[in-house]
Amino acid sequence: MSKPSPFRYFNTSPEIIRLAVMMYVRFPLSLRNVEDLLHEHGIEISHETVRHRWNRFGPLFASKIRRKRVQQLRAFSRWQWHLDEAFVKINEERHYLWRAVNHEEEVPESYIIKRRNKRAALKFLRKTMKRHGQPELVVADRLRSYGAAMREIGNAEKQTTGRYLNNRIENSHLPFRRLERAMSRFRRMRSLQKLVAVHASVFNHFNQDRSLSKREHFKLNRTVALTEWRGLCAA
Repeated sequence: MSKPSPFRYFNTSPEIIRLAVMMYVRFPLSLRNVEDLLHEHGIEISHETVRHRWNRFGPLFASKIRRKRVQQLRAFSRWQWHLDEAFVKINEERHYLWRAVNHEEEVPESYIIKRRNKRAALKFLRKTMKRHGQPELVVADRLRSYGAAMREIGNAEKQTTGRYLNNRIENSHLPFRRLERAMSRFRRMRSLQKLVAVHASVFNHFNQDRSLSKREHFKLNRTVALTEWRGLCAA
């Protein structure tokens, strides 16, 4: 027996829902920006409808993408991880976005944690390794919390630090920073956690290593990624 379509009971077509979610999550656009862009394409939909569709279908699309990529790249993506944390404000209170990026510039996990200490690093590492396994090499900055957490886990010998070794993850913060500026501010930790998780999955899906691919390969991979996106949750 086939599963019922998640788009049932919605007046908006699945194609428009996928397009609205992709525009809001993939690009640094506000809800009203998405509304205006859809209007230019002849699609009349309010920014509140975009917000509702993103909240309803964003995590569903992200879980489909994550499940497929974890199965395909589980062993390959464990070769090297880069770890870093970036501060983000929620209601003017500082929190930290802990992120892991592999050597392919994909984001295995992102977590919002209030603290920047050993306990927070241990929580982040355990959750990430539970889903993706232990990496062969961990590149981190000189924050002592990483070393203390790695020693407790038992893989401290796999950690390395260096002045420029972590530039990969420093640059990978930029797409989220652009999205943060477009949204102006965040109000709840739970909604921000949902956003960063969905954003990471969508970023991984459309990440094509543009600077490392020939134009023909890039265009082909981009078309395949877009075709797969349009088929998400299809009946």
